[in-house]
Amino acid sequence: MASTRPIVQQNRGEAAAVGGVKQKKVAAEGRNRRALGDIGNLVPVRGGIDVAKQLPQVNRPITRSFCAQLLANAQAAAAENTLSSFCAQLLANAQAAAAENNKKQMAIPAEGVLAGKGGKQAALPLPPKPAQQKKVAVKPKPEAVIDISSSETEQAKREKPNRKKAIESSSSKKKGQTLTSTLTARSKAVCGLNNKPKVQIVDIDAADATNELAAVEYVEDMYKFYKEAESESHVYDYMDSQPEINQKMRAILVDWLIEVHNKFELSPETLYLTVNLVDRYLASKIVVRRELQLVGISAMLLASKYEEIWAPEVNDFVCISDRAYSHQQVLVMEKKVLAGLEWSLTVPTPYVFLVRFIKASLPNEPDVNNMTFFLAELGMMNYATVMYCPSMVAASAVYGARCTLNKTPLWNDTLKLHTGFSEAQLMDCAKVLVGFHSGAAENKLRVIYRKYSSPERGAVALLPPAKFLLPAAANN
Repeated sequence: MASTRPIVQQNRGEAAAVGGVKQKKVAAEGRNRRALGDIGNLVPVRGGIDVAKQLPQVNRPITRSFCAQLLANAQAAAAENTLSSFCAQLLANAQAAAAENNKKQMAIPAEGVLAGKGGKQAALPLPPKPAQQKKVAVKPKPEAVIDISSSETEQAKREKPNRKKAIESSSSKKKGQTLTSTLTARSKAVCGLNNKPKVQIVDIDAADATNELAAVEYVEDMYKFYKEAESESHVYDYMDSQPEINQKMRAILVDWLIEVHNKFELSPETLYLTVNLVDRYLASKIVVRRELQLVGISAMLLASKYEEIWAPEVNDFVCISDRAYSHQQVLVMEKKVLAGLEWSLTVPTPYVFLVRFIKASLPNEPDVNNMTFFLAELGMMNYATVMYCPSMVAASAVYGARCTLNKTPLWNDTLKLHTGFSEAQLMDCAKVLVGFHSGAAENKLRVIYRKYSSPERGAVALLPPAKFLLPAAANN
């Protein structure tokens, strides 16, 4: 029995290049044996183009460690929410590659080669294989990435619903009401904090938006500057440094200056600036008793020149003082006051803050305005208010007026914002001002009391003071 020779498989490109003798031998041998299909150990070539270069092949052997590495990479990709699209694309590429690879599988032509004319051979197409032969056909090795990718895709699909359930459970836990939140809500309900109204700040400059004289664009910056500058011109306790002047003499002088101010019909700014100049000069220079009234006359003359359009003349002050001082003495004292104050006349007085704070005390009512100025002038006449800064005296006057007139609320967030003081901070100064109100009717210095007892000013001096702010009520 003759032994069969080993079959040498060649690609189509190589078979086309071999001569006729070689093709005859292959054809003769092909008639005596069964054709072998591609078993996967050859790289198919079609049309001279290397298909293996176009389709990526896995050259690394599939081991357990390699499978574990691929599985870890797939899990990392699933964590980044890109595994599904990546696996789907990889599966589609693998399926396309497998389908293309099945089409390109070739068997060595043996039975389908017939001799043509002139000794040439012509290759006839093989008849289509039955369905059973397709099942028997050799498929690519199971080491391909297809199985791994499909398993990774299935694992990712299994992980998605679990992860979705975890997210939903965590969100439901956050939405759920914890024991701490429940106890906090009950505590607020018991204390009445849930019904507390929201803080409402009223824009007090809205009505003056079109008024150019109101300077709405700069008013907040202006009063911020006043608050910073008032400490520089604030006068502290100086009475101990004056050997011949006491608090009673000062009160008599201020009471007389208020009367002169009313007779000359000067502006309120002039009165508050006059008292400020007197206190600042007395705090810097020692003044004898006989010149105290002269200091007051000179201070009002300076304030009138600074604030008034038509200021009184020197002779007017000489006559109003019953010619106690000459024309020359008034001019000399005027120079001394200017030198002692270093020509600093632009200072924030209580009147500057009173105008702003009364505007913040809504609604703007005449009785509140008159009562506020009544308390402020009482405080200006008495030396006890010198220790308080001008802004606090103004805010305390507004608070004392609201308490006397029983305005509700006594102090709100709008007033707190614009004054910069809380109700507790104003309590001490307000008690001092209300105490002056309670004793104004029996006081010998009655100029301010008569001024605010007139119907033109609402007769606010005749109203009873706020009882809970009186010192006697505080002691009880």
